[in-house]
Amino acid sequence: MQQEENRVILAMCQVGQETDERVAYREQELTGLCEAAGGTVIGVVSQKRAQVDGRTLLGSGKLDELANLAEQNEAHLIVADRELTPAQVRNLERVLPCRIVDRTQLILDIFARRAQTREGRVQVEIAQLNYLMPRLMGRGVELSRLGGGIGTRGPGETQLEMDRRRIRTRMAHLRKELAAVERQRATMRGRRRRDVPVVALVGYTNAGKTTLQSMWVRDKANAAAPAGQNRLFDTLDPTARQVRTKLGNEYVVIDTVGFVEDLPHHLVDAFKATLEETKYADVIVVVVDAGHEPLAHLETTRRVLRDLDALDKPIVTFFNKMDVSPIQPAPDVHAVETLYGAAAKESLEPLYETVERLLSLDEVRVTLHTHPNDFIWDRLLKSGRIESADPLSSEEWLVTAVTSRRDAHLWQQQRQDGSAHEPQNH
Repeated sequence: MQQEENRVILAMCQVGQETDERVAYREQELTGLCEAAGGTVIGVVSQKRAQVDGRTLLGSGKLDELANLAEQNEAHLIVADRELTPAQVRNLERVLPCRIVDRTQLILDIFARRAQTREGRVQVEIAQLNYLMPRLMGRGVELSRLGGGIGTRGPGETQLEMDRRRIRTRMAHLRKELAAVERQRATMRGRRRRDVPVVALVGYTNAGKTTLQSMWVRDKANAAAPAGQNRLFDTLDPTARQVRTKLGNEYVVIDTVGFVEDLPHHLVDAFKATLEETKYADVIVVVVDAGHEPLAHLETTRRVLRDLDALDKPIVTFFNKMDVSPIQPAPDVHAVETLYGAAAKESLEPLYETVERLLSLDEVRVTLHTHPNDFIWDRLLKSGRIESADPLSSEEWLVTAVTSRRDAHLWQQQRQDGSAHEPQNH
């Protein structure tokens, strides 16, 4: 969608037993997608059918209404609420006065606008080429020209075949580049996991993940992080921010790309490397907008996590935006804990405490036999609190300290001689 082409009409098809409420929600979401792409919805044409028209999506009468509405309002673009086949696009373009794109193409356009990193741009281009390949037919007589000469097959090669070959070559190059990025990411992930645990924020787009990460960084690192905006797909490239507990133990909070229902499979495949950050996280926080189809959004998120084989991790469900939600959703029976709040308005301490407990970064009191030259002593000074230290001899001190449960367990494993006593809850 070009910047000047911002007048949009939606073409909606209500199929079978789909309820009016469900169609209204899909229309609201599609409107949000158009706005995210820089468009303004000026009209909607909807039709209820037993099934989608295989040739033109809508019936002939509704198509005439759609064409007239587009012409009268000088619309630049029509957006269909369902993915169109190449044949449907060709048939619709013959009767409509302006361009038509489907929901998938619209999402691809948003992703292309928002991707910032090289990895993100490569992933988007792969998805776009996957989408374009079967839609090369029908671009006019130009694509049926024969190209002859040395190196072509037989007497010549159609322009269409040349375009397809170029796309396949380009995609092969992009996949190699993406594979190299994935190897680099895996190396960085392995190095990071040895240092600090990882928390991944996942959920439906515009649920408030970026805002939540920003608040987390503000509260737990005394630093500023970009705040989220109220728009779909505000974050495409994963962002990692390091935070710390009150005792000074560090962990990483990662903001990931948001989901939508029926996310185009081109994008699911292309963004698998990005989403795999979730698979390798130690704890997953599912962020849900409590005021907008929370149960449907929660199911969509679980479906994506299932596809990533990430459901074996501890999952905390956080129903966000409770300050504007008319109801409190029921607890998520699949999560180890369900919390409610408003990332932009309320204290998030209960969420921080829950996550840190699941990371074994909650505080415990330990009694140790150690000495000032021991590595444990150094660790306590960096990420702990010594409450008392009594010398028993020149080589041994009795120390009572507050540390993380993670460190306490580590010391117990490293000191098999029993000098570290069982930690007691703080």
